[in-house]
Amino acid sequence: MATLLSDRDIQAHLNQLPGWSLQGKTIICTRTFQDFVAAINFVNQLVEPAEAAGHHPDLQISYNRVVISLSTHDAGGLTEKDFALAKTISTLG
Repeated sequence: MATLLSDRDIQAHLNQLPGWSLQGKTIICTRTFQDFVAAINFVNQLVEPAEAAGHHPDLQISYNRVVISLSTHDAGGLTEKDFALAKTISTLG
């Protein structure tokens, strides 16, 4: 099982991830797109990196807005896996 990060480590990671915020034991990012099709195209870009990492975000899609939530559920909070995937997601268009 992955090791939980300390509050200090979580804050250090968040400082390097603009657009991501902490909500409880989860990091969240909201992306807004031109329309529904663009939002879905973005979600489709998440599939390959999530599968490669064996770590999958929780997603909420509302027309042109996608909310991405990451937490390592089996560890009960945030781990390096969450921040590695968040970094990858931040590079996607």
